[in-house]
Amino acid sequence: VQLVESGGGLVQAGGSLRLSCSASGFAFDDYALGWFRQAPGKGREGVSAINPSDNNAYYTTSVKGRFTISSDNAKHTVYLAMNSLTPEDTAVYYCAAIPTRRGNGVFKRLIANDWEYWGQGTQVTVSS
Repeated sequence: VQLVESGGGLVQAGGSLRLSCSASGFAFDDYALGWFRQAPGKGREGVSAINPSDNNAYYTTSVKGRFTISSDNAKHTVYLAMNSLTPEDTAVYYCAAIPTRRGNGVFKRLIANDWEYWGQGTQVTVSS
């Protein structure tokens, strides 16, 4: 199983970035994919998740209306479009996967310990 994130970088407040997570080594349709982030000195926070089989998407409150998660099932890739970025969004962003058999109720909670597979992370830095 491999999850590879890309698209991070440095952006000014108010700017936008799009993160990508390329998945391989497992049946893409059988897994939900999610994005988590970890700022220095803080725990890993759930940001958003999507079930590619039904396109149900979930967001943590702080990013609703600013971030959009989507999936390209043919490319086995999940995206996170981030708009209106603020310095509080600065963190390492991780892609994660969880079997959909665990149920929407589990992965919509966006609790890091529930998720089984992780990418290496990509840094997002938002300057003020």
